[in-house]
Amino acid sequence: MKILTEIDNKYKETELHVCNNALTDEVRAVVGELHEIYDRNIPGTDAKGNRHMLRRSEILSAYSEGPKVFVITYDNLYSVSRKLYELEEDLGDIDFIRISKSEIVNIRKIKSMDMSLTGTIKLVMKNDYKTFVSRRNVTKIKEKLTQERSEGRI
Repeated sequence: MKILTEIDNKYKETELHVCNNALTDEVRAVVGELHEIYDRNIPGTDAKGNRHMLRRSEILSAYSEGPKVFVITYDNLYSVSRKLYELEEDLGDIDFIRISKSEIVNIRKIKSMDMSLTGTIKLVMKNDYKTFVSRRNVTKIKEKLTQERSEGRI
C-alpha cells in the first residue's frame, strides 16, 4: 500500500482518495476506517485559531450566536463552520436533542436538571455549563429522557 500526501493550492479542503484496480477487502477496510474517523468528527477552531477534530463523544452542547455556531466540550469552546441545523443532522438524533431555537445538547452529558423554575428546565452539563430548555421543548426533552431511561441508555 502506498500513501501519498499532496499539498497544493488547487485544493480548497482536505480530500482523501483510495485508489486500486479492484474493490478488495483491504479497500473496504480502509474506506470504512476513514469514514469512522471523519464522519464522527466535527472540525472546530479554538480561540487561538488552532484547528481541532472534535469527537461526538466529547461534545456537550452546540449553540448559535448570530451567524456563528459554537461547540462546547469539557474543557474548551470551539467555533465551527456549519449552521446549527447542519450540525444537528451530522451529530444525529440519538444522543443530541434540540432544547431551544439556538441550542442542541448531548443528553448523555447532562449532569442534573432543575425543574423548579416555572415552565422551564435548567440543565447543568457535566462540565458545569448551565443552559435552559425553552418552554416549547420541555415536553420533547422529557419524552426523550423517559424513552432513553426505559431503554436503559441513560
